Amino acid sequence: MSVQQVVPGLYLINLGFVNVYLLEGKDGLILVDTGTPGSAEKILDAVRSLGRQPADVKHILVTHLHGDHTGSLAALKHATGAPAYMHSIDAALVRLGESSRPVQPAPGLFNKLMSTVMARQGPMPIEAAETEYELHDDQELDLVDDLRVLHAPGHAAGQVVFLWSQHGGVLIAADTCGNMMGLGLPPIFEDLDDGMKTLKKLGALNFEVAVFGHGKPLTSGAAKKFNQKWG
Repeated sequence: MSVQQVVPGLYLINLGFVNVYLLEGKDGLILVDTGTPGSAEKILDAVRSLGRQPADVKHILVTHLHGDHTGSLAALKHATGAPAYMHSIDAALVRLGESSRPVQPAPGLFNKLMSTVMARQGPMPIEAAETEYELHDDQELDLVDDLRVLHAPGHAAGQVVFLWSQHGGVLIAADTCGNMMGLGLPPIFEDLDDGMKTLKKLGALNFEVAVFGHGKPLTSGAAKKFNQKWG
């Protein structure tokens, strides 16, 4: 586990397989995603490394239902007392302890192999967790200055991303794409057509920085790179 400041007020917590994020909000810290099951203490250690305490986490934003993003939601809600925010489509399943719907592989042999491996492993089990606030497209969140919710279906039907207008624009891109071996598609989609439409829409926005559920941040010219690849 490592903690990296991406821009002032935004920290990346690298859990190895997946990234989660901390935003400095108006009334405390905002956690974006919760990692796989068993990640809660690593995330809280990251909070402490910043000189803060678990109670300083005031809000938990969840980008989508998959278990590498919701796996420690219940534990972190219990540890921090923070409410959860999620799109209603995905929140409905997480309330039941479910973390997946049927998916298809992205184009390419590697993604087909990855999808086959993931299908054999089955859905990642998660503990059911309540969502106190349901998010919707083009919603402004008054948790930090100029934070906008965008519905971003494709990888998951209820996926959302967050666009923060500070620092030239920062996109918290969830799993719309990744930056593992360069900017590329995630290995699985619930709806590939929706996912490509989402990426085209994102590439038309104004943001200098992009961070991802998987992979390294893009710290300059991020929207241009999205548009060049998927515009």
